[in-house]
Amino acid sequence: MIAKINNFEIDLSKPIDISIPLTNTDENPIAWYIEKPSIEPVVFGDWIGKVSEGKSSTNFNNIFFNPHGHGTHTECLGHITNDFYSINQSLKQFFFFAKLITVEPEKIGEDFVITKEQVQKALSASPDSYRDRLSVTKLEAIIIRTLPNQKEKKSRKYSNTNPPYLSEDAAIFIRESEIQHLLIDLPSVDREHDEGKLLAHKAFWNVKDTHNLNPDARFNATITEMIYVSDEIEDGNYILNLQIASFENDASPSKPILYKI
Repeated sequence: MIAKINNFEIDLSKPIDISIPLTNTDENPIAWYIEKPSIEPVVFGDWIGKVSEGKSSTNFNNIFFNPHGHGTHTECLGHITNDFYSINQSLKQFFFFAKLITVEPEKIGEDFVITKEQVQKALSASPDSYRDRLSVTKLEAIIIRTLPNQKEKKSRKYSNTNPPYLSEDAAIFIRESEIQHLLIDLPSVDREHDEGKLLAHKAFWNVKDTHNLNPDARFNATITEMIYVSDEIEDGNYILNLQIASFENDASPSKPILYKI
């Protein structure tokens, strides 16, 4: 099925899923010092909500998980604010013109950091055949794939490993480029142990005071973390369909889908 979005044609029958599924196995990625998700049937006395147990006509599971630590998730500025803001209220549109870039974080001291210069250089590169018609199209989302890009990202245990992160200057550059949606294959855009500074989160959302939000804070901007973009997916321009569950929470599990243009 061919659809036309902003004068670009996409084939809806060929989605490219860059989310990591949530499971209750040791294959599930984990960050922020928590245990793996739990998916278990409801139990009432000797009744078990599982067809294979022979006492139920349906499978009827409880699921316990944390969106920030258990896989692909999308968050709004309510993640860092004193007042409550919901991703379900912040994200009201779901198709965006996006660009996928690949960067190898630079070693700075003991850290590996995605710098402003890397993002700027990668964003400026476009296939010649796209340059003319894309020059008048506003970039709404950026997808950052980091190197090395091992498949182990889909099951990695990130706690206390000091993963790479986005520099404050890079986050400011993305914000000043008027990009509304930032997607990355790391557990956070910020350093794991940063004393609560959250420099990249604050810079991207333009939050100057988490207790008294400035009027120009970016209420409709989102950050999606813990995606996985396989090597077979080429850098370049895509239509992004950013899907979330309707949680009234600062974050929701999400399923970002790319479509070739």
